[in-house]
Amino acid sequence: MENNKDYNPDVLNCIANLSNDEVFTPPQLVNEMLDLLPQELFSNPKARFLDPFTKSGVFLREIVKRLDVGLASIIPDRQERILHIMHNQIFGIALTELTSLLARRSVYCSKYANSEHSIGRFKTKEGYILYTPMQHSWQNGRCQYCGASKEVFDRGDAAETYAYNFIHTNNPEKFFPNMTFDVIIGNPPYQLNVGVEKENYAIAIYHKFVQQAKKLNPHYLCMIIPARWYAGGRGLDEFRDEMLHDNHIDTIIDYPNSTDCFPTVDLAGGVCIFMRDANKDTQEITVKSYSGNSLMSEMKRPLLEQKLTSFIRHNRSITILRKVQLSNELTFESLVSPQTPFGFVSSFRDFADKPFKESVKYYTYGYVGYVSISQVTKNKQWIKPHKVYISKAYGERGDYPYLFLGKPFYGEPNSCCSQTYLMIGPFEDKNTCDNVISYISTKFFRFMVMLKKNSQDNMSYVFGCVPLQDFSEPWTDKKLYKKYNLSEEEIAFIESMIRPME
Repeated sequence: MENNKDYNPDVLNCIANLSNDEVFTPPQLVNEMLDLLPQELFSNPKARFLDPFTKSGVFLREIVKRLDVGLASIIPDRQERILHIMHNQIFGIALTELTSLLARRSVYCSKYANSEHSIGRFKTKEGYILYTPMQHSWQNGRCQYCGASKEVFDRGDAAETYAYNFIHTNNPEKFFPNMTFDVIIGNPPYQLNVGVEKENYAIAIYHKFVQQAKKLNPHYLCMIIPARWYAGGRGLDEFRDEMLHDNHIDTIIDYPNSTDCFPTVDLAGGVCIFMRDANKDTQEITVKSYSGNSLMSEMKRPLLEQKLTSFIRHNRSITILRKVQLSNELTFESLVSPQTPFGFVSSFRDFADKPFKESVKYYTYGYVGYVSISQVTKNKQWIKPHKVYISKAYGERGDYPYLFLGKPFYGEPNSCCSQTYLMIGPFEDKNTCDNVISYISTKFFRFMVMLKKNSQDNMSYVFGCVPLQDFSEPWTDKKLYKKYNLSEEEIAFIESMIRPME
């Protein structure tokens, strides 16, 4: 590149992310999102665009570039055209003071909109990229708007509080009074580290930006957010229900591997871009799935499949799911315990190495020990029966095929486990447990788990698509494929997604 005199790198491709919470968006990805909008918007001198979580200013900058071209025939004088765009069409709300300066530099060519170097010629230093230092609104030790911990974020005026302007109000209209927006677009913060239980404990906040943006009633709403909302995520139940019953959602573009969008950011469960069109009013949406730069599948289908409460990310799995649902069977979820089935957290170490009188065998990560029955604080009725244990968390990165679950093992009578494992059962005898293990080990079982598993955790809900079987007999993939009348193409898809469990 040193020998290429025409090489002109984009500085916004070179900025390191602030953190996994605030991820800068590459210009190429921004333009892919802008391509989802009706392109006639960029030839409309009255169209208004808002990025309410501006970081680098890249969304606004790329919008300006498109408007500059689209309005050339309507406003021929370029200086007049640029001023019209800056003062009437693009608006932003920065996340922090630092990002406000960065965004203004990207859009106005000056960190102050009223400086002699600014191409916007504003009378104020903010222009239309706003930022106001704010404090959280504490209520019982938590911010009533974002859930931040007072202990962690009550920092006064000397340090950044991460009290993001856009979501710390019940009235988002106040930022730009008497304005309506044709488009709200951007990449909101994903989570907030609240330091509860452990130092890196974080809560999701991206959904709060989506909900706040909807209050402004834009014609089009387009965001890139983590995909965990599809089926799980702490605190996302209400948001997921809202999204899955929103008939205005038009398109979801799914990236199971987040590094396909953000090369240096690895987010469990991947990310998605969604487009919401206020004029649309049906459950039918377009779902596109990508791996790297390759479009793997595209399908028109309902946002929410029958009998489900989560979004199914893989298009090619839909016909398989529908065939399984025809059997109208109960689901395996009913056999799976909540996390911490016997009350022991994973860090519990007050156990003996050898059995003693009235002791109970105890399984935890890396150890097998013994505890007193009096130490078991939950579900003592599960101690004596036969059961199956499986790891509560299991994750992989890279390309398919995956295992999706850790290897299950037999839990003999008079045993219990820590939070490291989930308990499946209980059952009457070891033979039944062995047949359950044979079922869990099939690719079919783990494929059906995959439909709802978007993170490392194997909470009971991820087994909600797995049909319950008769466990008086062992199970194989061959028997299951035949039972559900799967086609060769469907079988091949399952085989391509799931690794054998040896």
